[in-house]
Amino acid sequence: MRPILFEVFGLSVPAYSFFVMLGLAVGGFIFFIEARRKKMLNENFFFLFLAGLFGGILGAKLPIWIYHYKEIIAGFSNINLILSGRTVVGGIIGGWVAVEIVKRKLGIKYRTGDLFAPALALGEAIGRIGCFLRGCCYGIATSLPWGVNFGDGILRHPTQIYSAIFNLGLFFYLWLVRKKVKNEGDLFQRYLIIYFTFRFFIEFIRVSPKVIFGLTGFQLAAIGIIVYTLIRGSRTKQTINNY
Repeated sequence: MRPILFEVFGLSVPAYSFFVMLGLAVGGFIFFIEARRKKMLNENFFFLFLAGLFGGILGAKLPIWIYHYKEIIAGFSNINLILSGRTVVGGIIGGWVAVEIVKRKLGIKYRTGDLFAPALALGEAIGRIGCFLRGCCYGIATSLPWGVNFGDGILRHPTQIYSAIFNLGLFFYLWLVRKKVKNEGDLFQRYLIIYFTFRFFIEFIRVSPKVIFGLTGFQLAAIGIIVYTLIRGSRTKQTINNY
C-alpha cells in the first residue's frame, strides 16, 4: 500500500484522490471523443456531461453519508468525515438519474448512454488503482499466492485489482464494438448488464456488510439494475419493431 503517492512543494498527494481524479479526467476525455465522433458537440452535450459528473459525485457520496450519518453528525466539524468514502455503484446510478432528468428538461428524446459506457469502464479501471494503494475496498482472506496484506496481517483478495483488470477489459470490448451496435443505447445496456453481473459476483469475495439473504446492498442494487435494464431494453426493441 502507498496512501501518499508523492509530494509537491511539501504537499502530500494522496494516491486515492490522484487516481480518482485521473479516472474522471480520462473518462471525460473518452466521453468527449465519442461525442465528437457522433457529432454531438453542442450546448446540450455540455449540460449532459455536467449532469453525469455532478450526479455521479452526489450519487457516490449519498450512500456513504446515509450509512455513516451518526459519525458525520457527531464530528461535523471534521471535513474529512464528509469528504472521505464513495461508492461506484451509487455514482453510476446518480449520474444516470441526473442525465435523465436533464434530458427531460432539455426535451432530448434520443438515448445518450452510449457516450458514457466506455468512459465509465476506463474511469473505474484507473480509479481502482487508488483504492488498492489506499488499502480500501479489499476482499476476504485468501490462501492464493497473490493475496495482499492491507495492514491487518491477513492476506486478502486484491479485489481492487480484479476490478481494475475487469473494467480495463470491458473498456476495450466496448471500444471495439461501439461502431457495430445497431441501436442507440445498446452499448450502454451491454455495459450495465456486464458490469453489474461482475459486481454481483465479486461481492462474494469483498468485505461488505450483508443486508438480506446473505447478499450485500451492492448485490441487491446490481440485481435491480440488471432486471430494469433487461426490461427496458425489451420494451425498446418492441417499439422499434413496431415501426
